[in-house]
Amino acid sequence: MRIVFMGTPDFSVPVLTEIIGQGHEVVACYTRAPKPAGRRGLELTRSPVHVTADRFGIPVLTPKTLRNEAEAQAFAAFDADVAVVVAYGLILPQPILEAPAEGCLNLHASLLPRWRGAAPIQRAIMAGDNETGVMVMRMDEGLDTGPVAMAERIAIGDNMTAGELHDALMGVGADLMVRALAALSRGSLQFHAQAENGAVYASKIDKAECRIDWAKPATDVHNHIRGLSPFPGAFFEADFGKGPERVKVLRSALAKGQGEAGSPIGSDLTIACGQGAVRLLDVQRAGKSPMSAEEFLRGAALPPGTRLT
Repeated sequence: MRIVFMGTPDFSVPVLTEIIGQGHEVVACYTRAPKPAGRRGLELTRSPVHVTADRFGIPVLTPKTLRNEAEAQAFAAFDADVAVVVAYGLILPQPILEAPAEGCLNLHASLLPRWRGAAPIQRAIMAGDNETGVMVMRMDEGLDTGPVAMAERIAIGDNMTAGELHDALMGVGADLMVRALAALSRGSLQFHAQAENGAVYASKIDKAECRIDWAKPATDVHNHIRGLSPFPGAFFEADFGKGPERVKVLRSALAKGQGEAGSPIGSDLTIACGQGAVRLLDVQRAGKSPMSAEEFLRGAALPPGTRLT
């Protein structure tokens, strides 16, 4: 099949490489424009999809918007059978959605209609969901509202982080999209409308919500930490003798204990919550590499009366 691929981050790459490996003709890759990098912002960093497309010699396009006639005509000129969209990052207007003969297939990292939107992986963990998955849907102008063709479910472990779930779904999703394209080429891919009930919006993660609220129950705090790990990272602030310092928490576990919310319990970086406690396992100080709780405590003792905020 003639395919236009549209994607940007690491999550998109396995889908692209699997499509190529199956012998499909990827006639173009749309991705986000290179971003300034380096201390002075003088270098440009290509997206993972951009790098992969260059490696395979596939033409790359990086428009800032698709909402104009020129871009619609350029897209239609590829005469694609289908567009495959995986975490692209731009809204597709109706002329783009209608250009390929079979429309635009999107791989979405949730069990729709739950967690429509930008951050389905993080939101599923932060909400304490014990299951999620990936779905192949045909896109319409709504936000992840199109009809669904195929789905694959995956369990969310009690201590699984967003990073771990991301990697698990990445492989499952690539396989699912390959199977969907095979069915589409045979004319056997069937779509059904999403359920009208159960829609939940997975809004983009705001930096302001990354601060840990120790007054919440331990389960909520633990889910918050793992849902934001490794990026952007849940954090707390404390004074280790040189003024307030921000520390990211990358891994935690539920623990026993009670105390004033935000106060250490014992000597192993167990912190009291509104109900119960959470033990911090891996943390990261500003400007430092991730470290275990033991390494952290060797360099930043928590004196009696310390309260994390």
